[in-house]
Amino acid sequence: MADLTPLLAVRWSPRAFDPVAELSGAEVSSLLEAARWAPSHGNAQPWRFAVGWRDDETCKRILANLPARDQRWARHAAVLLLAAHLTDPPAGPYDLGQAVAHLTVQATALGLYVHQLVDVDHAGLVADLELPDGVRPHAVVAVGRLGDPFSLPEDLLCRETALRRRHPLDDLLLR
Repeated sequence: MADLTPLLAVRWSPRAFDPVAELSGAEVSSLLEAARWAPSHGNAQPWRFAVGWRDDETCKRILANLPARDQRWARHAAVLLLAAHLTDPPAGPYDLGQAVAHLTVQATALGLYVHQLVDVDHAGLVADLELPDGVRPHAVVAVGRLGDPFSLPEDLLCRETALRRRHPLDDLLLR
């Protein structure tokens, strides 16, 4: 494997979040600041975030729009972030991905863990969070401190403790 910065090499997406650990306002601000500095087409910065702290109303509304299978573990994250983008410019989804990637690397630098979810009820999020016209929800980002994997249901424990696998680089290259 090529030399890789440890911030990328150790990053992974757990489902076992510590159900009592909190994030500080400074930590969440740091994550959002990292997203703010992500590159974007024409410097449009078309991403928008809604921050739900565990058990607050925003978190409850975000959580309600996740599939039941993901609610089982996502409810333990310290923060659920709705990651959305403006419908104009066309590069909005791509730019949002850059912002969430930067946020994820910053979280790793802070010793935090991130799990991104795209199987969400988009229409439900628009309604429940009263998103303005022109803002499209794209993903939910669970953020927190690592919890005990043995607290997960058995079907998730197997996935949580399995070896991390990636496609070989050659499989990702177009020829």
